Amino acid sequence: MMDSAYRDILHRCFRCGWCKFPLNYTDFNCPAYLKYRFESFSSGGRMWLIRAWQEGEITPSERLSQILFSCVTCRNCVEACAMPGIKDSLVDLFIEARADMVERGTIPPLVRDYFKAISVGGNPYRLPAQDRAKWSCGLGLERYQGQEYLFYVGDEGAFDELGQHMARSVALLLRRSGVSFGILGSDELTDGNDVHALGEKGLAEYLARQNIELMQELGVKKVITLSPHAFHAMRNRYPLHGSTAAVYHYTQILQPLVARLAPVLQGERVVTYHDPCYLGRWNGEYRAPRAILKSVKGLKSVEMDRSMQNALCCGGGGGNFFTDMLGTGPDLAARARVREALATGADTIAVACPQCYRMLADAVRDEGAQEKVRVCELTEIVAEAVPA
Repeated sequence: MMDSAYRDILHRCFRCGWCKFPLNYTDFNCPAYLKYRFESFSSGGRMWLIRAWQEGEITPSERLSQILFSCVTCRNCVEACAMPGIKDSLVDLFIEARADMVERGTIPPLVRDYFKAISVGGNPYRLPAQDRAKWSCGLGLERYQGQEYLFYVGDEGAFDELGQHMARSVALLLRRSGVSFGILGSDELTDGNDVHALGEKGLAEYLARQNIELMQELGVKKVITLSPHAFHAMRNRYPLHGSTAAVYHYTQILQPLVARLAPVLQGERVVTYHDPCYLGRWNGEYRAPRAILKSVKGLKSVEMDRSMQNALCCGGGGGNFFTDMLGTGPDLAARARVREALATGADTIAVACPQCYRMLADAVRDEGAQEKVRVCELTEIVAEAVPA
């Protein structure tokens, strides 16, 4: 059974439907509802279904697990909910319901396979640990041995092709900006954020404690993360297990340093920035990425209709990046986001998250928009504009 603190608020949702929209009511802003268009896939629908389940009115089923695990934990519903007494707990409640299903063994096969890959192989890509260091080959980066910061790249930075490209670009700009940092290479471990979001709390805690132990052994005091997902886990959940390290997303470190490099683009570029949910709505960081873009001369920055706390999620959060619970099709959030970016007249979608990078790059291809817009990580834009 779920914790009583969550059970006591289940009945307070009166299904107004605001949770499906951004605050400016531009369009549907819940990725699961956007895809399936059934009320059961909205936050309000989930609340009522979870209540019926917890009260014994329905039993766990394949359909119920599909609905619960389709949530991408983007927190749009938290921003939009009209009920002050429950809104802050909405996503935590859904994670708690998933944890109950994990305990019962009633989870979708794709989620089960993700947990197995982490438990057995140490990463969702099912690749050997020594491959974690390949992203840094040829860069001459030092292993962490007391530098000011540990640069943590995570699973996507280590194993995903675009994530590797992003990790290399960020590392090079950190070095060029004079930041003292080291890396863990093949000794790095999964951060566990998406494991927790999918409800496997025991495994998530184990990963957190393993990472904390490693960092404490090395004397790490400050961490720079590539992914907002790792940033969130290490900043907000790791302290619950004894971590005292200060944690920063790379944009927060680079933001005051980039202007010193005097970046100037050759020719004008129109860029629109996509807010990652785990950097923005989860942790309130909207300024640093935009300040980096603002420091690049020759760059025109435009905002999509849905931005900052209203931003449409790319659809990769809550573990969906690895489990693909939302499947394919034109109603995927990432494809809707690309169409929204095209409407601004931008030729570039700037990202600051490896999951967003992959999701939106794939969506540009699926939309057949490769000749109209490209997805580019922030430091790549800066690197193009910095004199050699």
